[in-house]
Amino acid sequence: MLVRMRPQADRHAVQEVVRTLQDAGYDVLQLHRGGPSVIGVNGRPIAPDLPEQLHRLPAVEAVVQVDRPYRLAARDARPSGSTVRVGDVIFGGPEPVIIAGPCTVESREQLLRAAEAVRAAGAHLLRGGAFKPRTSPYSFQGLGEEGLRLLAEAREVTGLPIVTEVLDTEHVELVAAYADMLQIGARNMMNFALLKKVAKTGKPVLLKRGFAATVEEWLLSAEYLLAGGNDQVVLCERGVRGFDPATRFMLDLNAVPLVRQLSHLPVIVDPSHGTGRRELVEPMALAALAAGAHGLIIEAQPDPEHALVDGRQTITPETLATIVRRARALQAALQEAVAVAD
Repeated sequence: MLVRMRPQADRHAVQEVVRTLQDAGYDVLQLHRGGPSVIGVNGRPIAPDLPEQLHRLPAVEAVVQVDRPYRLAARDARPSGSTVRVGDVIFGGPEPVIIAGPCTVESREQLLRAAEAVRAAGAHLLRGGAFKPRTSPYSFQGLGEEGLRLLAEAREVTGLPIVTEVLDTEHVELVAAYADMLQIGARNMMNFALLKKVAKTGKPVLLKRGFAATVEEWLLSAEYLLAGGNDQVVLCERGVRGFDPATRFMLDLNAVPLVRQLSHLPVIVDPSHGTGRRELVEPMALAALAAGAHGLIIEAQPDPEHALVDGRQTITPETLATIVRRARALQAALQEAVAVAD
């Protein structure tokens, strides 16, 4: 069961509902940052008279039963959708958010050049890996804390908030001390111990879909973050494994409108990992926005050919600037089409 509060409900009204539920013996879960407050209950079966009792409270907008296993992440929790704020950037609003930068922080010179280029291209956040999960133990694993320090310096220079991946529970506090947004990568989507610890930081989270995960499993991973008290979650579709080796993954754009129907959380798309080919990044980026994505995360840097990691899928700043410009034009055209249709 979920209790949706009216948008004007203040903290005291929310606490009245929480106390009512706790006095009745229920465990209470809350969403309170991305939109109107939502209160979920967990534990024993719902008493028949409880929904009516809650409806009598003036600040309660609705009491709903959710049949899905991901109750807090379900669209029923916030029918109008949630927003996630990272600095001055808002995911889930009317404008698409563009995250860009190198796959991996390789050096100070490389990162600062990339960060300046990303800002000049018009992107909103800077991405870069300090800790990198690699299939081979002999591949470059990232610079670790030194990479985090360089990301923080790039933020100071450019003003761009930074998003970077956290790989294990041991590094959560360290990464959270530097990053504006924590990324859970595809390989860790079902690392539930990591999800629980990341939730406790209160930092915005970018949750990538695992490359063999169903949409329901992806949303249940998001549920771990929400149930842990953190509703600042952005979902990221980054491709699933297919049978054709012509592309690195199969970018599942079906998932974008589907997730928007199933969940209130913002969803963005990664066309870099989803295709593995830089010449496909721009068309798939625009296709993702046309499908309803709230933004993109793209690998870009000035010298893709010499990148230590994922150079084949990394685009140049010039291509990034073209994507940003066309993304804005596409969004404006889509909004105009909707207005005319209405």
